[in-house]
Amino acid sequence: MNRTLLPLTALLLATPAAAREAPSPEKLRASVEKLVSFGTRHSLSSATDPKRGIGAARNWVAAEFASLSKQCGGCISVERLSRRFTGPRAPDGVVIEDVLGIQKGSDPNRFVIVGGHIDSRVSNVMDITSDAPGANDDASGVALVLEAARILSKEKFAANIVYVAFSGEEQGLWGATLLAETAKARGWQVDAMLNNDIVGNSIGQGGVRAGDYVRVFSEGIRTSETLAEQVERRAIGGEDDGPSRALAKTIHGIAQALPGDFAAFVDRRPDRFGRGGDHEPFLREGYPAVRFTVAAENWDRQHQDLRTENGIVYGDTIEGMDFAYLSKVTAINVATLARLAAAPAAPAGVSIAGALGRDTNVKWSATPGATGYRLHWRRADQQDWSDQREVAGGVTTAVLKDVPVDDHFVGVSAIGANGAESLISFAGRAAAK
Repeated sequence: MNRTLLPLTALLLATPAAAREAPSPEKLRASVEKLVSFGTRHSLSSATDPKRGIGAARNWVAAEFASLSKQCGGCISVERLSRRFTGPRAPDGVVIEDVLGIQKGSDPNRFVIVGGHIDSRVSNVMDITSDAPGANDDASGVALVLEAARILSKEKFAANIVYVAFSGEEQGLWGATLLAETAKARGWQVDAMLNNDIVGNSIGQGGVRAGDYVRVFSEGIRTSETLAEQVERRAIGGEDDGPSRALAKTIHGIAQALPGDFAAFVDRRPDRFGRGGDHEPFLREGYPAVRFTVAAENWDRQHQDLRTENGIVYGDTIEGMDFAYLSKVTAINVATLARLAAAPAAPAGVSIAGALGRDTNVKWSATPGATGYRLHWRRADQQDWSDQREVAGGVTTAVLKDVPVDDHFVGVSAIGANGAESLISFAGRAAAK
């Protein structure tokens, strides 16, 4: 492994995770208990009842963001996005509202997003009156978002961090569609979107115990790519290195570096087999996005009426959760958000050349805020980056000696003055002259 030019001290100056407060299982439990207390959070339930229904739950989340903002001197602005949607699961239409807490960074254009959906349901997706506690699906995700905001609001970052509680997930990913389209319309540069949905149990169906890892789902081939981009991807072999897969691989590495031996399992498909989630609308808009979900789901506790049959307890209640597990998933999210929000954007225009030779020539565009870059490469029969080299800021070309372009993949990341590293941009072919 080669390391040159950037001093080791610079590489160690990223936001000090060791000094950052750890997520609190007790605070996560308190948030889930509060969300469960609203009875049902079905997206078609009451938006005006002060104690029961989706409206009361959204008001509480907005108040939590406002309270955190007060504690950090106004660093978080609260915004409520809304739009009317109509579909098979809301034939008469419903106003879907997302509750956002936006922590302002020094760069007004860059954003990282973490979200979970606040709505819940029972067996009949059209049942808007029965109790639907939605403890794990997905009060766990909203509790994670609030805890991430509590911890990270004490720090300052380059990118804006958007903490969001989505509505309308169970009706058709409507809240996520609303935010993804809003981000596009506002011209946001979204560096990463982390969707947390069902992230709070360690015992799955049939009593399976899986408490030492969380699954991170990511697309390799981009949903948003054009036909021309598909052709180019096939030409360069980039199936496992799209922006979302790069994000998932980064999360895997971040999890490995955290204490506690809790892993991030890179699941190489966009979501669970035949299913979907709130990261998908962001993928459609071309943004890097992944989904966190527990290692072993318990389907008896998802989308079920509250009941006991033949000794089996059905329903998504808080008794099925593990808050120590949820705190570990939260820690990975917090560390990922902190790193990417502290780092420069991923380099653009990364290309390689070197056909009919033994060396690979690498080129990329200068990244605002980067004080250096890190070249990554691996043999073409490997999934994970194996070698790396640092180059100083101001340099946008490099030669990898005795690294044949035919047999290697190459990527480049940007390094900030604090040592924080961006996502890795996969190198394509140099443009024809």
